[in-house]
Amino acid sequence: MTHPLIDQFHFTRREWLRGLDGIPEADGSQHFGPMNCISWTVGHLAWHEQRYWLIRAQGQVLYPELNELFAYGAPMSAPSLKEMLEKWQTVTQAADPFLATLTTASLQTELLLDGKPVGQTVGSALRRITYHYWYHIGEIQAIRQMLGHANLPEYVGDIEAEAPYRPE
Repeated sequence: MTHPLIDQFHFTRREWLRGLDGIPEADGSQHFGPMNCISWTVGHLAWHEQRYWLIRAQGQVLYPELNELFAYGAPMSAPSLKEMLEKWQTVTQAADPFLATLTTASLQTELLLDGKPVGQTVGSALRRITYHYWYHIGEIQAIRQMLGHANLPEYVGDIEAEAPYRPE
């Protein structure tokens, strides 16, 4: 059975996608002041997932450019929303087999970079990226409001049915 925190993480990803549903390509690259655009944020979360679940957990890099263009502090840009969503999908699909193996014990292990501990457990990384998604879900909904989008999804979705609390 999947660990309850992984169920919550998958729910978070589904809510993320629900918040991105129906965004036109041109709107994905619109900037408002110093805020990053939606497409950059999609690339940023692809970077974050690749960083934790592929690079640190498994020693693999699918898209080296994510590390340069979408890391925390990277310069503002306006990439293609479609391209960023495709990269996000590829990264998350590559991460899922690893995530499916996680247990309470393995969540307490240190993430590594070049064979050295990075000072963060797998479980702490999972919590950080889950909360990171929720931060950007709210940010993207605010951008969508500024773009004049109507009928935006309300959060949080059907967590009781899709990812209810359960002990491990």
